Amino acid sequence: MLRNSILFLVIALVAAALGFGVVAGTAAIIAKVLFVIFLILFVASLFRRRAT
Repeated sequence: MLRNSILFLVIALVAAALGFGVVAGTAAIIAKVLFVIFLILFVASLFRRRAT
């Protein structure tokens, strides 16, 4: 999941550098959503390990 987030971030940066604003914005939003999901799952896994 983190790999996909970084991939979309790179796509957003390249698209922004080339002037494709809509593609860059969409890729940036997807990267943010994937990163938040990754963080939630990571924190949940830390609490699960501590509970057992």
